[in-house]
Amino acid sequence: MEIFKTAFFMVALMLLFIIVGGIIGGTGGMVVAFCIAAAMNFFSYFYSDKLILKRYNAMEIDPSHQLYYITRKLCLKAGLELPKLYIINDPTPNAFATGRNPSNAAVALTTGLVDMLNSDEIASVIAHELGHIRHYDILTGSIAAVFAGAIAILANFAQFGAMLGSNQNRQNPLLIIALAIIMPLAATIIQMSISRSREFEADKFSALITSPNDLASALLKLENSNQKAVVRNASEQTAHMFIISPFSGGIASGISNLFRTHPTTKQRVDRLRELNYQSPAKRYFNS
Repeated sequence: MEIFKTAFFMVALMLLFIIVGGIIGGTGGMVVAFCIAAAMNFFSYFYSDKLILKRYNAMEIDPSHQLYYITRKLCLKAGLELPKLYIINDPTPNAFATGRNPSNAAVALTTGLVDMLNSDEIASVIAHELGHIRHYDILTGSIAAVFAGAIAILANFAQFGAMLGSNQNRQNPLLIIALAIIMPLAATIIQMSISRSREFEADKFSALITSPNDLASALLKLENSNQKAVVRNASEQTAHMFIISPFSGGIASGISNLFRTHPTTKQRVDRLRELNYQSPAKRYFNS
């Protein structure tokens, strides 16, 4: 089902590109937009994970690393292939998973996370990321990150087109201006729509193979740290991929919560505690 959702997502974004290209540049704009969208779909499917890992200067770790021991044990429990593991040299604790399928997946952890959390909490975070891998969220998330950036570029094209004032744009000046405003908002809505429910599902997956309490504890620690500092090179386009939004400190309560890429940490912790009450799980290293 997740594969079909991703295919639908890619087609929808291609159509959006074509429509916007037509508005900005007429028939020629539609053709150019189609070519760009097709190339981006191909690139996103095969290379978006590499681009994202490179953005954060993630370094692959040796299979003898302790993190591999933890991940192997979790993968055996979950019936998953072992993903590649990466470390990001950053003091702000956070993590994400990327790739196109369970056979081509990667999990990246910051050094801040490894230093801050205990072994059980680290295991719960890795299990959360394995949940994203199991549900194919990694493909959709990686593609969304690339297309969110592309949508921002489209908004700039719309602004540029409005300033140039071509014949096509003179007939639709208000529409061009509206696109320049709406497109970045559309990117945020796309990220929000694919992230919130999937974070809850990944949390539940982690709770089933580790402990709800360990993940709840990890999330609270990560939230507190990410309110004080931001992961280096973090961007709005990739924020939805992290276990905790790297921009937690800039999100206020009220109407701004409508545009969160993640559920609130309180919501997630409350659900985890409810899971723990319903079916207490054994701690990871005692199971």
